[in-house]
Amino acid sequence: MSRSSETSARPTPQARAPRSPISRRQVESVISRSVAGAGIVFAAQTLPAMLGQIDESAELWRWAVVVPLFASVLLAAAASIAKRWVRTSHMLVSTIYVVALLTWPVAVLDPANVQAGNHWLYYLLTVATATAAIGLPTRAATVYLFIVPIVYGIVRMTPAGGGVTAVQSALDAVYAIILGGAVMIIVTMLRQAAGSVDSAQATALGRYGHAVRQHATEVERVQVDAIVHDSVLTTFLSAARANAPEEKALAVTMAQNAIGHLRDAALVAPEDGSLVRVGAVAARIRDAVEEFGEDVVIAQEVLGNDSMPVAAGEAVIAATVQAVVNSLQHAGPSVTRSVSVARGPDGGIDVHVRDDGRGFEISAVPRERLGVRVSILERVSNAGGLAEVRSAPGAGTTVRIRWPRPEVAS
Repeated sequence: MSRSSETSARPTPQARAPRSPISRRQVESVISRSVAGAGIVFAAQTLPAMLGQIDESAELWRWAVVVPLFASVLLAAAASIAKRWVRTSHMLVSTIYVVALLTWPVAVLDPANVQAGNHWLYYLLTVATATAAIGLPTRAATVYLFIVPIVYGIVRMTPAGGGVTAVQSALDAVYAIILGGAVMIIVTMLRQAAGSVDSAQATALGRYGHAVRQHATEVERVQVDAIVHDSVLTTFLSAARANAPEEKALAVTMAQNAIGHLRDAALVAPEDGSLVRVGAVAARIRDAVEEFGEDVVIAQEVLGNDSMPVAAGEAVIAATVQAVVNSLQHAGPSVTRSVSVARGPDGGIDVHVRDDGRGFEISAVPRERLGVRVSILERVSNAGGLAEVRSAPGAGTTVRIRWPRPEVAS
């Protein structure tokens, strides 16, 4: 059985992944961390009041409700820092607070011994409405903003809640609604602004990327035309007229030079700083593969809002298409082919082109064959990525294209 072959492009250390532009995800992260930080401060300020009133309630309520409530505030802060389960953790805070509020009157041991002044749950009321703004949809958070403070006011008028007057209860509820409403307005406005920025950036990047591609295509066409005219055609004419050994040797040298010119032209990539969404690159890969009209299975995962240089995107697309073309031409009949596009661990793009065809020995591919070496490996390497070809006779072929190159991203 033949030993499997593997090759990859030589790295170029100067390529770097671009910084992602500001997005709604970043704004959401800032908002959630701010709310979680405020929640920690309010919880710390609430502890003295809670400890002073804790003997008024049943011990079961303390362990079943009070401890989980404070723990959920800490969990929301940790999730906001880690940027994972942010909405779920904030929704957990607001939910446990409602449970604490509704069970509070039942948990009071003796309504006659309830201390005067606000209950300690009042100091976490703003935290609950703020976390609801993060964890719940806007409409649900708005309903929460009005209903929960009103429920607190109603409980305060009961004997277990302290038996305060309706005026005092209304003042407490309105004050909590005003504070929570301010947080709700800020969160909503920031989300809408960030969404508008995301939309504007996507539109601008799409239009600019299209213009850059058109310009690059025109420049490449002119360059290739010049090479064909100055090198390739001249080489063909010299080869056709070559009779003597010296003339044939000259024709061979001219052909090698022409191939070198074409290779250099294929490796040229514009470095103008323009970006394109990774999702747009995946969409163009899918459209290009579907145009072949062959039975190629295409799979695409969620790629997020990351961006990459236009030149790198074009290189990944071209290399992927070339890998599919190679499979269609050389893998043989009755072959299963697939193209999968996923988000790389570094936030870039990870493409796999697979077939179960006849395969080949990579080391046996002549250097003048440009399909694998230049069109895939060197093209992707020149754009700051990494291309790998794994194949063996009778074992099929897998082409993996990643951007950015793993060692560069780390």
